[in-house]
Amino acid sequence: MITSISLNPSIDRTLTVESFTPGGLNRVLSSGDVAAGKGINVALTVSALGLNAECVGFMYRDSAPLFEKRLMVNSTAYDFIWLDGAARTNIKVLDQSAGVVTELNESGREIDAESLKRMTELVCAHADNSDYLILTGSMPPGCPDDYYATLIDAVAGLGCRCVLDADGERLRKGLEAEPFMIKPNRYELETMTGRHLASISEIRDAARHYIDRGVEVVAVSLGADGAIILRGDEALYAPKLSVEVKSTVGAGDSMVAGLIAGFMAENDLEETFRMGMACATARCMTEGYHIVDRTLYRAVMDMVKIERI
Repeated sequence: MITSISLNPSIDRTLTVESFTPGGLNRVLSSGDVAAGKGINVALTVSALGLNAECVGFMYRDSAPLFEKRLMVNSTAYDFIWLDGAARTNIKVLDQSAGVVTELNESGREIDAESLKRMTELVCAHADNSDYLILTGSMPPGCPDDYYATLIDAVAGLGCRCVLDADGERLRKGLEAEPFMIKPNRYELETMTGRHLASISEIRDAARHYIDRGVEVVAVSLGADGAIILRGDEALYAPKLSVEVKSTVGAGDSMVAGLIAGFMAENDLEETFRMGMACATARCMTEGYHIVDRTLYRAVMDMVKIERI
């Protein structure tokens, strides 16, 4: 079982306009709401790859039907702590003429200490029967920056491996608990190291610092430059594939799902990395918020090139 944590779920509302005018009148051509959040995305993608996945987190009663429907349709289990009110809404304005998206993200509702205590207990209960625990996404107001570290420490000894995909202080604090894997992007790695990383070798060396600190696997997504992954003395690089990009929403979450699928299959690092890259690429080739198609994912696998660095 793979358990993905969703502390701050969101409804992603996409508004499409012909040409976005800041400060002016913009007529909406179409709109749509999707149950989202990084923890939700990872769980759905893992299920799409044919593995047992569940999503554990906070959920708001007014928004529940949208989330429950999406999870159930995709055969993804869930266990939520139910709270009053509605989930936050993230507005994405798509400018058709420029092909540019403007995002307006809400922070979410305040979480109290008692709810966090209940969440820790719930996560521990699920971690006891899970192989991997995925900690990803933003946290709601009231949630301390070290809460991911708190969860990693809380499940220590239960047999599950923790994967941390966060940024800023959430990542810095989480590192202190020595998760099994982290997945920063280039900007996040540069922020942690405090310097610009111009080359693949510099990125590799910066990532190796966290291997030395006790993290077993470091995967770094590089956008248009592909990605690298390190484990022990191994360091691999995969250039970005030349494909038609239809959406980048959830590409990083898909990479995490593909990597975990590889680890679950006990593949070597190269094959695991190939699966992560193929899953992220297949997501980019898929329109909107549709889940990765397994047939497309398998076809892309043969296209991924891996280099030792």
